[in-house]
Amino acid sequence: MTSRSLHLAVDLDSGGAHTATGASPSALARVVKTAERAGFTFATFDDSPLPPDVGPRLDATTRAAYVSTLTDRLGLAPAVNVTTAEPFHLAAQLASLDHASHGRAGWVVGADGSAEALATIGGSRLDPGALHHEVTEVVEVVSRLWDSWDDDAVVKDVTTGRYLDPDKVHHVDFTGTRFSIKGPLITPRPPQGQPVVLAPDSLAEAARPDIVLVGGAGLDDVRARATRARQSGAPLVFAEVDVALGAAARRPHSDRLRYTGSATGLTELLGWLATSVDGVRLLLADLAAGLPVLAGEVLPALRSEGLLVPPEPGVTLRTSLGLPRVESVFA
Repeated sequence: MTSRSLHLAVDLDSGGAHTATGASPSALARVVKTAERAGFTFATFDDSPLPPDVGPRLDATTRAAYVSTLTDRLGLAPAVNVTTAEPFHLAAQLASLDHASHGRAGWVVGADGSAEALATIGGSRLDPGALHHEVTEVVEVVSRLWDSWDDDAVVKDVTTGRYLDPDKVHHVDFTGTRFSIKGPLITPRPPQGQPVVLAPDSLAEAARPDIVLVGGAGLDDVRARATRARQSGAPLVFAEVDVALGAAARRPHSDRLRYTGSATGLTELLGWLATSVDGVRLLLADLAAGLPVLAGEVLPALRSEGLLVPPEPGVTLRTSLGLPRVESVFA
């Protein structure tokens, strides 16, 4: 197959990094600026309903919001868990992040239905069927809330004192299995229309994301899962790769493709993946050691081969990814 240009994303909480980046704003700023200069299309911020094992941690959306004004082209995609986040607040936070970043927000759909996660809000474990149903309902109502303000609802007419046109703000009345929403959102429509939504292929049918994330036991498995995702209507497909540069490192079991080796070998792997997917999200075993290698060796090599698609300053994440702006359901 012919290689095509590739979008690259990096997770900033892999390799135990979120203890450092979550506790130190300056450390987080340095990491994010390195990722932006390197040419990554977007960065992801992991999160969990459970407290960290060591040290403090700010939630993923707050960390993404903090660096939104320190960047001008890197997309910022926090993970937010649908089972423990109130959907109205989730929609408002991500819309606010899109405004703060001038259209560079994304959302990694998290779905932890475990008893431990649900206990944090006084709930109980969700079985797989109930969990998928929850994802479907939350993503649907969040999408409606983002659309509840027309693009031109805000008028800011000083002479009349009108801030908005009430005819262009729409109510969202939604009753789900575990929640109910009465809109509209308190935040104007995001600059992108809707932030970019990412979800693993196991949740793709429920979340209907813009980007489907696929893992695999090997390269053939990744290609097969990417093909299935495209056939199911995925606009974009990203492979997920756990990366340990240099010596082998212990990593927790995951469904993702694994790579251990040199920067040159990783560059070759990414070139192969460019024949099968639109992008790759890299999760480093050691972020502090690995990110400079990616920035100084791997991404420059991909750029010289014409395989890397770096974002342009001042454009939205949807524009960087080649995705259209979302049309409102109320249009």
